[in-house]
Amino acid sequence: MQFYLPVAEMSANILVFLAMGGAVGFLSGMFGVGGGFLMTPLLIVAGIPAAVAVGTEAAQILASSVSGALAQWRRRNIDVKMGLVLLAGGLVGSVLGVQLVGVLRRLGVFDVFVSACYVTFLGVIGVLMLVESINAIQKSRTGRVVSGRRPGQHNWVHGLPFKVRFNRSKLYISAIPPILLGFFVGLLAAIMGVGGGFIMVPAMIYLLRMPTQVVVGTSLFQIVFLTAATTILHASQNYNVDVVLAVILMAGGVIGAQFGTLAGERLRGEQLRFLLATFILLVCARFAWLLIARPAELFSVSVAGNA
Repeated sequence: MQFYLPVAEMSANILVFLAMGGAVGFLSGMFGVGGGFLMTPLLIVAGIPAAVAVGTEAAQILASSVSGALAQWRRRNIDVKMGLVLLAGGLVGSVLGVQLVGVLRRLGVFDVFVSACYVTFLGVIGVLMLVESINAIQKSRTGRVVSGRRPGQHNWVHGLPFKVRFNRSKLYISAIPPILLGFFVGLLAAIMGVGGGFIMVPAMIYLLRMPTQVVVGTSLFQIVFLTAATTILHASQNYNVDVVLAVILMAGGVIGAQFGTLAGERLRGEQLRFLLATFILLVCARFAWLLIARPAELFSVSVAGNA
């Protein structure tokens, strides 16, 4: 079943992109991530232009995240106050990121820049998460208590001013780290076509010391509003959102997110982190190969000014 993508200017098989949307939606519900760190590279590999993949994926993440966030809301796994603080910083970062995408496209270096970003961020985060989750699993098997945040445990975050009490997460910390974290994730969401969950989830667990199950719901809550703003900005300023492709991906993503949420409840926190780290490293390896592999076509011809 072929259909035409007006913004990407190509024909594609509808079943392939439905399957992509379903798989990424499943991961969204299971891990509390938007899934863009997998979908954006999949779209690029499938032949979608990088800029269109980034803008369109923001719309797909919005749909799958709404579905996953509703499921987490019913289970009371969302810290609304923390989500709003993260969103405040995220919206500022998103606006700046969309502007940067426009500049990089005009310079003709956007594709390489996106690949380099994926290799750098996914590699560092994936390795850190994998090492920690393996250690946690080993401790669990030996009968020792595994906890991301022990009573009375503090770090440098607790010494910062402007403290706010987050009752659902049982935290009393400065609002500065969540705002900065949200800003950084908003910037990445606009540039890399991701919801930012692969940054947000580990940072909320290890930096802010939030409980893993609350992290998943809160991450999805913040992603919903952030990706909505990012999609609107990309569509209105860079014109790189393919609505036809987004609808197909959304259809698969909404269904997949429900099954992912159910699967996530059957796994412990350290197991979820181990699986997420594995996925992150696989995507990182793929992008690293694209950066060093010999391209099929060494030269391309295009009309000047249409970068």
